[in-house]
Amino acid sequence: MRHLTLTTALLAMAAGTVSHAMPDGVTYGPRPFYLIDRMEDGPLKDKLASCQGQSAKRSKFSIGHRGAPLQFPEHTVESNRAAARMGAGILECDVTFTADKQLVCRHAQNDLHTTTDILGGELAAKCTQPFAPAQDDKKASAECRASDITLAEFRTLTGKMDAANRAATTPAEYMDGTANWRTDLYSVQDGTLMTHAESIALFDSLGVDFTPELKSPSVEMPFDGFSQADYAQKLIDEYKAAGIDPARVWPQSFNLDDVKYWIENEPEFGAQAVYLDDRYEASDEDEGPIDPMDPATFKPTMQELADMGVNYIAPPMWMLLTTDESGKMVASEYAKAAQEADLDIITWTLERSGPLTSGGGWYFQSVKEATDTDGDYFTILHALREEAGVIGVFSDWPATVTYYANCMGLE
Repeated sequence: MRHLTLTTALLAMAAGTVSHAMPDGVTYGPRPFYLIDRMEDGPLKDKLASCQGQSAKRSKFSIGHRGAPLQFPEHTVESNRAAARMGAGILECDVTFTADKQLVCRHAQNDLHTTTDILGGELAAKCTQPFAPAQDDKKASAECRASDITLAEFRTLTGKMDAANRAATTPAEYMDGTANWRTDLYSVQDGTLMTHAESIALFDSLGVDFTPELKSPSVEMPFDGFSQADYAQKLIDEYKAAGIDPARVWPQSFNLDDVKYWIENEPEFGAQAVYLDDRYEASDEDEGPIDPMDPATFKPTMQELADMGVNYIAPPMWMLLTTDESGKMVASEYAKAAQEADLDIITWTLERSGPLTSGGGWYFQSVKEATDTDGDYFTILHALREEAGVIGVFSDWPATVTYYANCMGLE
């Protein structure tokens, strides 16, 4: 039975009076304490509550997913500064390119219509698909790509919370679609966009490491002579130009060929290349749909990936956990197969798809029946570490993962 206790109530109150900050500015803020207060009584809650007086420090177990987009516009200077202040030891720039083949930080090449104010200005005319209002049963739509504009034009945009109002009849309405569990408080005036090179300089100045993701292009490749190999190489070249130690960089891609390219052509960077595994969406023509929880249906196998030189694999969280007969969260067969192949596991994304009190959304589908309060973010996090053996967790609010990592002694 879940109920408040005096200890946890005082713990939540303490969050507002104790900074838990280090000289470098790392601080938890109130959210981890709020979540602990809502946990079911038990050993994990007791352990986390016992750490209330600890000083916040950075941890590479805590990875900022596009910065801290639970409240800040993703892939902006402001979002990443917030993530670093919450103790994320690694920050992410999702990398795509503009019309003049300059690398910039965006989650997708074709997301400017939902993540920036492009529809509110003259650049809207350059979009692949201009804004079309909702009418009758047809939803509002638009598609604006980074490759539709030059870097100079990209720099005139302001980042906003990633959202769209599909019932909109005007561009202004379309851009005003932020979920009610997020906020526009920090995106009214700010939202400074970055090039990939600028993200390297910023992250380095913040004292954190790097995990750039090479995004799948929305345009046909090669693009004006710019091949996929050129694209993968340019990402690495910008770290070399900045003098960054390869040991601080974890390049990522859903495209296994990108990962293999780095392993073969840039072995110092390739040793830490992360294969973002989305093979659960695949289907075999001969054998039918892939079973996302059965590693035997995955081609190549975990061991074959390891034999290729892949050292890191990163599936979504739900693929790593299931529940046993008692309802306890345990490692999935997928997680066990990755462990057996000696692959290091990173996962995504905590606090991403809505409150657990309303089901948690796509990222938590395999443990939905075992969660009923936002305090279960910590239950999931603990199972990912102790059962699935993950070494890093992407989060939309890194303070939660940082608090857990600090309490459990994870560097």
